[in-house]
Amino acid sequence: MAFLKFNKSELVNLSYSLGREIILASKTGACCNTSIVTCNTRRYHGLLAVPVAGFGGYRYMMLSSLDESLTLRGKRFNLGIHCYGDIYEPRGHKYIVDFDADPVPKITYKIGEMVLTKRLVLVPDRNQLLIRYDLEKAPDKVKLELKPFLAFRRVHDLTHRNGDARTGAREVPGGVAFNLYDGFPDLYLQTGGKSVFKPAPYWYDGITYSDEMRRGFDCKEDLLVPGTFELELAPGGSVVFSASTEEAAPAGLSRRFSATVGRIGPITSFHDQLVRQADLLIRCDGKRKQIVAGYSWLMTGLLRETLGSLAGLTLYGKNDPKEFEEILDDLIAHNQERLFHKTTQVESPLYLAVTLQQYIAYTGREKHAWEKYGPVLKRVIESYLPGCRGEVVMHPNGLLWAQQDGVALSWMNAYIGGRAVTERAGYQVETNAMWYNAICFCIECEGKYGKDDKFISKWSGIRDLFKENYQPMFWDAGLGFLADYVDGAGRHMELRPNQLWAVSLDYSAVSDEVVSAVMRVVNNELVTRRGIRTLSPRDVAYKGVYEGTQIERDRAYHNGCAWTFLLAQYCYASFNMMGGNFVKRAEWLTEGFYEDLSKHGVGAFSELYDGDPPHEPHGAISSAMATAALLNINWLIAKYREK
Repeated sequence: MAFLKFNKSELVNLSYSLGREIILASKTGACCNTSIVTCNTRRYHGLLAVPVAGFGGYRYMMLSSLDESLTLRGKRFNLGIHCYGDIYEPRGHKYIVDFDADPVPKITYKIGEMVLTKRLVLVPDRNQLLIRYDLEKAPDKVKLELKPFLAFRRVHDLTHRNGDARTGAREVPGGVAFNLYDGFPDLYLQTGGKSVFKPAPYWYDGITYSDEMRRGFDCKEDLLVPGTFELELAPGGSVVFSASTEEAAPAGLSRRFSATVGRIGPITSFHDQLVRQADLLIRCDGKRKQIVAGYSWLMTGLLRETLGSLAGLTLYGKNDPKEFEEILDDLIAHNQERLFHKTTQVESPLYLAVTLQQYIAYTGREKHAWEKYGPVLKRVIESYLPGCRGEVVMHPNGLLWAQQDGVALSWMNAYIGGRAVTERAGYQVETNAMWYNAICFCIECEGKYGKDDKFISKWSGIRDLFKENYQPMFWDAGLGFLADYVDGAGRHMELRPNQLWAVSLDYSAVSDEVVSAVMRVVNNELVTRRGIRTLSPRDVAYKGVYEGTQIERDRAYHNGCAWTFLLAQYCYASFNMMGGNFVKRAEWLTEGFYEDLSKHGVGAFSELYDGDPPHEPHGAISSAMATAALLNINWLIAKYREK
């Protein structure tokens, strides 16, 4: 598709091309992330990062990059590119004439009469990167050299020249294997052609990651090049290079590459692209199915991110209720502490009710959902009663009070120098909205399918008490919106999007007049074409651009940035108010994200955007919450259009 292609003038302009990234992922948790000209600009960039069981399952960068060189009639051309300080050397990007991301990333190099294409793919069920080189045109045979840059370090860290690294190679069919340090798996580098590996260990010092340097982070590392692969290509010939933590059969690499590409469906619409990204964000290592919160640095299996994206990725994206339940079952099994005892995101366990409501709305299987997950949800709401949790508790007025000194107990959890930017201790508007929704949902389902009359009686009283106190606690008639939180000093009236949960969930404790007033203010001050701002531009603390040092970006993170996932709650509230009349507006609000598919993460959906126009993308280049929100909105659009 046109939005996934780049031409020569764009590719040779490094200020343009270095800001566009490709992301490939496998079900094992392996990933490949680099710029479209294969110059790494972040510590998270590299050709093959894999989870390492011996190190807690965290992702480790194995193969950082691979430099290609072509030699024709004695003249050598280096296609690689690295940054050293403010110098780029070699400058192989000048030979790139085309980049196409569909169905897999394909880079075309042209040097005189030579045309070489390079395509990259991750095998879905393995920690294996395959790169296929095709010599499309050449006046004669060409020598292809491949020079691997090895890292063997955690993706959040940097590595440096050291004497502990084992630089020797172990010969395997079609290539060699390396293992720089104890505890790591072997890295097998093999080719499907007649290649020769020439060992010549050498450290390349001071490779610089420009994005890290721009933000004031440590940005330089040293990478080991253990030697070079050499092989000959005739015009029209091809070879497949494999980097894997398992030994491969060289003769089968070409077939495996073709089979992997063949399994990737064509992209015929923007919705297809959403579905493809949804699939990339679901990890299955053979034992567990989990959701990756975002590539390349967000973690896997997080409670809030999984509950917030589960329905979007599995139901609205893949139409797979079975996968929904598999992932939810795993999440519950591995989050007992957070669900029932202690968490620093106090609203997250209550999100289980929202997720189940989405499942029921999609499948109609209310009785099944309640019989399977109702006991878990009942335990969740019981855990908020006095004496159960230290960080959050129900007060005599029926509302939840969240407080832990110095800790941000909500999704707005950025810190500067160890201090929370938005601590929000007290009664939080969204946590209490989810609390009421969960209570009402439990009472209704228990009344239909359960037999616990004591539970219904007890929680009906709490529900009524809550509803009596919620609106008076948060509503400010003069300003026309709900307080973001209330503490001992009173209401904090920063205009934030957290109140959207109070007006969008299935059960709301505020009047229709309050809903209308809140949506009017949100429309006027928070809605953008790239999500919902986290703070009104009229607020003195507003930061409309997510740029600069870590401190500057952390101040903007929840004080102005527009978040994609918030748009789903806004659309739920808008559809509830306007019905099918909101369809055109919803389409307009989502179109902008498709326009940005050639920015930031090519073909992926970004975590957040600048609050100020032109709303440039930032954060995780492929976000589970963002992808799920857009799939959710597409489902709502189709649902109301049909009505």
